[in-house]
Amino acid sequence: MEYNKIVSVTGLPGLFELLSSKSDGAVVRSLEDNTSKFVSTRQHNFSHLESIEVYTTTGNTSLAELFEAMKKSKEKVPENNAGQETLKGYFQIVYPEMDFERVYTSDMKKMIKWYHIIQKNKIEVKVKTEEEKEAAAEAKNAKAAHIENAHVKDMKPQQLNPKKIESRGVK
Repeated sequence: MEYNKIVSVTGLPGLFELLSSKSDGAVVRSLEDNTSKFVSTRQHNFSHLESIEVYTTTGNTSLAELFEAMKKSKEKVPENNAGQETLKGYFQIVYPEMDFERVYTSDMKKMIKWYHIIQKNKIEVKVKTEEEKEAAAEAKNAKAAHIENAHVKDMKPQQLNPKKIESRGVK
């Protein structure tokens, strides 16, 4: 199981592995009880864990970086139903750059729960390096430019540079 295939689904608890996707939804498998089911995009939204970011005082950081900091820390990870002060105290030690004014307690509980699920399923969390982030951004920009200019090759020369024709109007 790979970290880039793990998704969160709105309205459903826990994390899921994305098995296949269709235009009207996706087939996902729960990481908690290994049940597979079809989830419709009409009722639910999907968020890949690698695309989720956490507010920090200097900007945003990826969830993977936060999970790595939690893994490297000597602090005992609290339970996801722990109190607000316990969770805030834990994250102040493990990841002090987190912006505690914009990250709510419910978000911290969700991050703890997801961390426990990832550890239980022995999923390796990969943090993208700066070079990988830049390469992905360049590829995305190149693809966007290609899509933007794709319609040009199908046009006739007069459509590429249309001349304005003024009518004189006949009375």
